[in-house]
Amino acid sequence: MTDKAGSTSAFDCDVLIVGGGPTGVTLAILLAKRGIKVIVAEKTADIYPLPRAAHIDHECMRILQEAGAADAVFATSRRVARYDFLNAKGTVLLRFDGSDQIGAGGWPAANMIHQPSVEAALRRSLAEYDNAALYGLWELKSFESDAEGVSARIATPDGDRTIRARFLVGADGARSPVRQAAAIAFDDLAFEEPWLVVDVLVDDYSRLPDANLQICDPDRPTTCVLMGEGRHRWEFMIKPGETAEQVSDDAFVEKLLAPWNVAGAVRIERKAVYTFRARIADQWRRDRVLLAGDAAHQTPPFAGQGMCSGLRDAANLGWKLAAVVNDGACQTLLDSYQPERAPHLRATIQMAIMMGRMVCTTSKWAALRRDLTFKLAGLLGKLPDGPSAYPSIATGIILAESPAAGSYFAQPVAAGGARIDDCFGQGHWLISRSDLDRPELRAFAEYLGDWLDSHSAEAVLVRPDRYVFGTGPRAKLLSSWQALAGSHA
Repeated sequence: MTDKAGSTSAFDCDVLIVGGGPTGVTLAILLAKRGIKVIVAEKTADIYPLPRAAHIDHECMRILQEAGAADAVFATSRRVARYDFLNAKGTVLLRFDGSDQIGAGGWPAANMIHQPSVEAALRRSLAEYDNAALYGLWELKSFESDAEGVSARIATPDGDRTIRARFLVGADGARSPVRQAAAIAFDDLAFEEPWLVVDVLVDDYSRLPDANLQICDPDRPTTCVLMGEGRHRWEFMIKPGETAEQVSDDAFVEKLLAPWNVAGAVRIERKAVYTFRARIADQWRRDRVLLAGDAAHQTPPFAGQGMCSGLRDAANLGWKLAAVVNDGACQTLLDSYQPERAPHLRATIQMAIMMGRMVCTTSKWAALRRDLTFKLAGLLGKLPDGPSAYPSIATGIILAESPAAGSYFAQPVAAGGARIDDCFGQGHWLISRSDLDRPELRAFAEYLGDWLDSHSAEAVLVRPDRYVFGTGPRAKLLSSWQALAGSHA
């Protein structure tokens, strides 16, 4: 068998993805759409049936749109207009409004989801591709890398077998055997708090809050959020001296829920103790082995960006792996993955830590100072009206000297509901003023013309992950793209 680079080595697939969660399956779909042969090895038999992540933002709904799962996810999700931080007396310290409005990604800014439904939609999409396969009860035992690829030993129900791939991606969660086998260390960002998570099935929505809430009560910091598929969630900070067994007891949970007056309105689906951590791997790539999702980073849940961060990894990494495998791009293209994603990820984690420390204050005096600080900031009009903006890409595959390079390119939605990504399709886009009369662009011509005007640009080249490569003359953009990305796709 001759591979795409001319080698005589036999490959079972181009990319072996270890981990069949949202990050791994999304990456598999994005690769399969680009003609890459993919195998996903998942150690469990089926989708974990209980909720975990609760939120997907507008940008990640756009990624699911490319993956063919957005409509199904949207149908089972719920929208929420407000995210409130309240003190122990119920006074609003901080309020973020408008999260039910359409965001830059072309979908509502906040979508409260049921993770098993998201995973099911992704797996249905993956099953449509003949060049992709997901195998349950496949557990990675070891792997070896060489100059041409990776050989992975997998335990399967039919015995051990070796899978030969050009690249191996560990999307195998926080404990990541791939990361451990590659001897990649974590940078601990000094946030570690144990919490009890209580997920419920809802029988009477009228008795539940209609906003996402952070209760900044030093006696018991608490989170209360909507979810998809007829569910709701509470999270309770565990106090020093309390054990996981103690707080998980039915009577203890009933006492925690009593102030919410939801007896008879909800039924408990699960109780679980989690330790919220903030960590990031030192390396996301070691030769032909890469990490994505929780294997590469972990963020506290207060900003709702855990799953979203993994989906962004998949969007960034997918087109680059495809360019290397299909288009002959140099492997050094993959070196841009971590420098592009890590600053965004660190900003995400820092925002989550900031929110977490605001919520997790357990000193009454510190809480009083916090409350007074927020009251004064409100009187002075200095409270933020939304989460901090994430940084643009500052280094990597961008034409750095051009206006808007590295910024996120929004997805306009036409009057009839059409989204520009569905019209343009995958791959990079090169849009110039002369293109605006093309029939497929007419619905978006006003938006695109205004965008070019605002950046005094003749043309814009948008990367496959919908970040701006650069602006300027059309010919220069195309030649620079081919030189930096090594791709003609």
